[in-house]
Amino acid sequence: MAPPLPTKVPRKWYQWYALEDTPEERRLLLKLDLLILPIALLSFWIKNMDYANINNAFVSGMKEELHFYGNELVQFQTVFTVASVVGQLPFAFLFPKVPLYILIPSMEVFWGVFNLLQFRSKSFGEEVAYRFMVGIFESAFFPGVQYVLGSWYRGDEIARRGAFFYVGQTIGALSTGLLTASVASTFGGRHGLSGWRWMFIFTSVITFPIALMGYVLWPGTPLKPNKIFLTDQDVALARSRLQRHGHMDNHGVLENPDLNWTQIKKTFQGWRIWVLTIWDITFWLSGLHVSGGTYLLWIKSLKRYNVKDLNNLGSTAPGIGILYLLVFCFASDLFLGRTLALSISYSWNMIGVLILVIWNVPESAKWFAYNTIYGATVISPVFHGWANDILKHNAVERAFVLVFMNSVSQGMSAWIPLLVFQTVEAPRFTKGFSFTLALSFLFLGMTQAVRHLHKRQE
Repeated sequence: MAPPLPTKVPRKWYQWYALEDTPEERRLLLKLDLLILPIALLSFWIKNMDYANINNAFVSGMKEELHFYGNELVQFQTVFTVASVVGQLPFAFLFPKVPLYILIPSMEVFWGVFNLLQFRSKSFGEEVAYRFMVGIFESAFFPGVQYVLGSWYRGDEIARRGAFFYVGQTIGALSTGLLTASVASTFGGRHGLSGWRWMFIFTSVITFPIALMGYVLWPGTPLKPNKIFLTDQDVALARSRLQRHGHMDNHGVLENPDLNWTQIKKTFQGWRIWVLTIWDITFWLSGLHVSGGTYLLWIKSLKRYNVKDLNNLGSTAPGIGILYLLVFCFASDLFLGRTLALSISYSWNMIGVLILVIWNVPESAKWFAYNTIYGATVISPVFHGWANDILKHNAVERAFVLVFMNSVSQGMSAWIPLLVFQTVEAPRFTKGFSFTLALSFLFLGMTQAVRHLHKRQE
């Protein structure tokens, strides 16, 4: 019979550690925070610089230079997404078996190579090929980081750690706009290269040292740890504290490295994989208006800003998104709870999306609306932290379900933008904004269902 889980002592909103954490556990958590959070933030930052860079490049000269006047932008995004979905599938089997402190940085090195090659694109077909390979080598990163976080932290510790990781996304979008504006005016034309081409060179130059740092800093998982900075005592303490909080079975096995067909069959017979996948689909699809470059396309449609000003203005939404991210993720762990944090963040985003559906409003209302859109995506640390907590009792199932739900959801987001966010319909995406508003309502309904099922499970 499993021992009862320890009682959690209420804490103040400003307390980083739980009151029941011992001094040794606090030192361990500090070490893990210093290893994981900086490298995760930097890696996610550079990934999202590239993800935003294709949007900024498109409105900063790529469209005109390569004669793109159709739906090329949304097609680039679709190719990238398809590649990322396909590339993720093997990692459901590999995450428990392969040291992640080797896997994640190695994928990042190859990612940097193909990101760099985009500077030489001369045609639609060539850029499609590069976007596909960038997607392949990025595929392991996001589910891999979620797997690492869930391997070291308790359910009530993940969201605010995930917030620091996710700051990389918003800083990536923010810094891409600011850098594109600076590079376009400073480097544009040097050595015969346009400003948007220089951006791909800059992001790649930054990528390689971050990847090399990853070999040293990523801690792996408690069963396959990177012992450059972690001691045997650190690993033993991490495993024992997770066992006390229900992350391990009675035999002290933190994770079984073998994913077999019996385990897969058992997983598909349970509720978690189906409910979490549907929930994740609503999460991905309700944020399509953020990833589609809708804000930049609207600013460009005003036809009163040069490239530098356009990119600077496009940075306001991710800049404000950093505030949303920190507020909602810390509040979720410390006093609001996950359900309320998700509900408030999504409701704030839905106000802005409703304005964009109506569309015929004063211009100031549209500026406001576009600057609420990150409320739909920055809550990801709370969402994925909750999924990790639901799956905490079986790490093999956790690896499989995290990859499966992310692959299916991202796969859905690959083709739906082709229907509802066609580039030629910019800037008024009536179908797209209506679709994301409807999916936001569905996401909130699924959140209540997950809350009920998780409570019943525990």
